[in-house]
Amino acid sequence: MPDFRKIVRANMKSLVDWFGCYDAVAETFNARWGVVGGAGGASKGTVSKKVSGNLDWTVAEVIALEDAAGRYPVTRMMARRLENRPAAEGGSLLMDVSSIAKESGEAISSILAAEQSTCADECAQAIKEVDEAMFALRQARARLEKSMGYGGAE
Repeated sequence: MPDFRKIVRANMKSLVDWFGCYDAVAETFNARWGVVGGAGGASKGTVSKKVSGNLDWTVAEVIALEDAAGRYPVTRMMARRLENRPAAEGGSLLMDVSSIAKESGEAISSILAAEQSTCADECAQAIKEVDEAMFALRQARARLEKSMGYGGAE
């Protein structure tokens, strides 16, 4: 199994190098997430520790650098982890249907709450719930495909 921490560190170092200096990277984090200088935001020392591997990169930092650079190496690596993932073993279509109903209901509720809110947290929650509903649907699809002989070895 590949060492994902090393791969993430190498990809993030490449993005940091694109910025040219640690100060620019720290200010990118601070600007993206609304932190004003000195108020607990990122610093070039923290960036240096992350590049050297003494600290791990956070998801928020990955998002900020990838968006600013317009390149998405870590996100693409994470998405590739899901490719060729086998369908869940065990369970049944009936259990899948139950999960689809539950997750879809939660997604609908969260979407309605987000629509009526001005808070980004509500939108983030709705996105999470939609993703969970989509996962439940993909699981059912994979189980159906497998039962038809399309899902790989039987």
